Amino acid sequence: MFACLLPHFRIARVEELTPERLCAMKIRALLLDADCTLKRYSAEDCTPEVAAWLQSLRTAGIGLCLVSNGLGPRIRRFAERLRLPFVAKAMKPLPWGCRRAVRTCGFLPDQTAIVGDQLFADVLAGRLAGLTTILVAPIHPEEEPWFTRVKRAPERFLLRRTGDFEMG
Repeated sequence: MFACLLPHFRIARVEELTPERLCAMKIRALLLDADCTLKRYSAEDCTPEVAAWLQSLRTAGIGLCLVSNGLGPRIRRFAERLRLPFVAKAMKPLPWGCRRAVRTCGFLPDQTAIVGDQLFADVLAGRLAGLTTILVAPIHPEEEPWFTRVKRAPERFLLRRTGDFEMG
């Protein structure tokens, strides 16, 4: 009944998605959420570790695109610093932003995963768009706006009830 809210995989940090692991999963492209996935909500940039991870994916030929509900100017600046294409104001959990990113970047949906920190936004949007979904533990969720933090308790409840989907 709640399958559309369940991620295909759960990970602690994006850096766990090595090129080798993605290749084994038959994933050739990632749609990446920004806030609390690649960086702290209050930060302008990601950590050097995340930047190095992104570079390792580029080197391996993994397609990358930011897909964020954030407003255009802020997400544009972040995407430009990372040299990534982006879709801002993606309206997740609706699938339109994910579909637009896949289409614009020329990714194949069956080889694309969305990586994000929210069940009710990233995972649901990815499921509705027909993508593989990867839930990452949020980076400093206490910095998020109140309207995002209120969703964390129902997310924890659902994840406890559905068991462990950790990547091995």
